[in-house]
Amino acid sequence: MKQTTICTALAISCLVGATAQAADTNPNGNDAATPITLAVFGDWPYTQLLLDNAALLTGSVNADAGVSLVMHVGDIHSGSMPCTSADILPAIATSNPNWNQKVYYQFEQFQKPMVYTPGDNEWTDCHKSKEKNSGAPIKELAALRSLFFARPGQTLGVTDKSVWSQAQYFDPAHPEDAAFVENVMWMDGKVMFVTVNMPGSNNDTLPWTGTFANPGVQAQEVAARSNADLRWLQSAFDVAGQNHARAVVLGLQADMWDPAQIANGEGLDQYTPFVQALANASTQFGGPVLLLNGDSHVYESDHPLADPASASGMIHHTQPVPNLTRITVQGSTSIPAEWLRLTIDTRKAQPFSWSNVAYCADPSTHCQ
Repeated sequence: MKQTTICTALAISCLVGATAQAADTNPNGNDAATPITLAVFGDWPYTQLLLDNAALLTGSVNADAGVSLVMHVGDIHSGSMPCTSADILPAIATSNPNWNQKVYYQFEQFQKPMVYTPGDNEWTDCHKSKEKNSGAPIKELAALRSLFFARPGQTLGVTDKSVWSQAQYFDPAHPEDAAFVENVMWMDGKVMFVTVNMPGSNNDTLPWTGTFANPGVQAQEVAARSNADLRWLQSAFDVAGQNHARAVVLGLQADMWDPAQIANGEGLDQYTPFVQALANASTQFGGPVLLLNGDSHVYESDHPLADPASASGMIHHTQPVPNLTRITVQGSTSIPAEWLRLTIDTRKAQPFSWSNVAYCADPSTHCQ
């Protein structure tokens, strides 16, 4: 284990070994013999229409008695909608300052604990002209934290669940990591779950534009967050190993293998350090690892690092990692709009099984 992660990993490990409490309040979760079912989605609500019809999704998920946790992997509005312009005075006329609050309200309608990790549309890309130059990325991220992560270590949703937040369990050698309240982890039975703030737009390295251009501040943002993500990822795997976890599940926004991002010139190279760290940690762990992401909007599942000579394997140049499975969840504007029903049964050699649940046949027709 690297020295920089020992303190964080051991601190959380002590909690994992503590006397178990109820599953909805303890990050240590349920018994290992009990299958776990999650509802996973992202890129929602992408439009005003989807927000107006949010009950279709929340109702569909809430009606499934097997679901014990809900996960959103980023993007709470489209890349062509304005941001909230939080703390920017005078207010930007093209902003939509109430959008985040309305989405927060919908998140709170999920009956089970709800975990959200940010996407690029709600902070990284707020400088872009197609988002009407409506917000400063740093201030937009601060606004997300103050609303969606106002209670560090607690989930959203009707049912409260405790999780470990990097704001509370940061490496003492890197106190700056305490800023990343959105990075969380928890164990449910023998499954380690972890989220990191890893956005699209090539990990926020596409230059901020217009009045928000600030190369120095942007470079500092990318470096601080990327380093914190790496330390949090390693700590999660360290705790998983110490506590004999049988599987690891990682949630983040960016599609780090999306060929469209190469074709349009945005690139994927700024994800390579993280992917290489994930490859190394997954190889050392040895058990099944599942990566959940959104960003590219079309459902797919693959093993992107299984063959270094494949198209996906050559992007980040890692060793073969056959135990890593990746699922990209369906975006809410794709037809049909779906959420992913993921079941994890660690009694099985291949613990992950899933299916897509349609809650809206065609979002363009009011989902009727």
